Formats: sequence, C-alpha cells, structure tokens
Amino acid sequence: MPEQSNDYRVVVFGAAGVGKSSLVLRFVRGTFRETYIPTVEDTYRQVISCDKNICTLQITDTTGSHQFPAMQRLSMSKGHAFILVYSVSSKQSMEELQPIYEQICQIKGDIQNIPIMLVGNKCDETQREVEASVGESLASKWKCSFMETSAKMNYNVQELFQELLNLEKRRTVSLQLDGKKSKQLKKKDRPKGKCSLM
Repeated sequence: MPEQSNDYRVVVFGAAGVGKSSLVLRFVRGTFRETYIPTVEDTYRQVISCDKNICTLQITDTTGSHQFPAMQRLSMSKGHAFILVYSVSSKQSMEELQPIYEQICQIKGDIQNIPIMLVGNKCDETQREVEASVGESLASKWKCSFMETSAKMNYNVQELFQELLNLEKRRTVSLQLDGKKSKQLKKKDRPKGKCSLM
C-alpha cells in the first residue's frame, strides 16, 4: 500500500502497563477499559486539519515489551511525532523511556523540529513514585514538552494530543476542522449510500 502523504503519524511508546492504549482509546473513542490487555501494535485513525486541508491523524499504539525491536524501529522511522508515556506510580517505567528516546534521536537525527511529549500518566493514583517536577526536569533535559494525564479520569487527554500537534512547526495541524470537532465531521462525512454483498 503506498504511503499517504496526508497522514500525520503519531507513535506512542512506553513500558508495559503505563496506560498507552488507555490514553489512545480515551482520545479516539472516549472509552476507558479497567482490565489490562497487552498490545502488540494497534493503529487508530482520526480525521484532523492539516494546512487547512483534511488529513488523517494515524496513532500507532506500540507494545510495552521489548520483543519486537524491528517493529519499534519501523515506527520510529515512519513517525512524525512521538508520545513517551510513563506511569507516575512507577519510577522504573520512566527509566525505561531513556533507551527509547535515545533510539528516536539515533533514527531521526536532529530532533529539534520533531514534536515529542513526555507524559506522566495515571496522575489520579495516590501511590506516586514520580513527582511532576521530575518529569518536568527530564523533559527539559530532552528538550521536549511535558504533561501529566489520567486516561481513567479523562484528564488532559484531548489537551495532550492538541499540544503535540501545536508543537509541529513544519505544517499547521489541528484537531479542529472549520471550528467543528473532528469526531462530529466523521459522522457527517460517512457515505449515505447503502452497500450490498454481491
């Protein structure tokens, strides 16, 4: 399948169980799942505005395990923007982002113009191992943006994706389409004809 130039590809990385899928599902579908189901790799699509045209936001939700290094490298080379997720209740999950960040730098070269968000998820949890200030200082060291989120409470989820798109300086990308939210447009744009199996 030829690569579509009007796709804007966002890749979500992080350790197993930090809530990558929960963040993506909360953003794309508005749902939250209490049970943990490990991901190999899933891709979700959302219609967005890109340079005043309609394009597709393609979100790749990657595996938290280290079993698929080739898939990880491919996602990094094809990605336009990156979300690096850790859980505020796990210091180790933050430490596991270091080699991922280094590999993005190695594959992309100059990351100065590449939108990267460091995200401390599960900020609703009381058993916190990583303070917000630690996330902020790591983001400062990596020269990327930082935000704390809670997929469970739907806190800063929409804001996370909008902020990531705001960081894109090579083109104008927005979740808004002519003042309307993309979800509303998707329903309206569905074909009204009927399909039948032949």
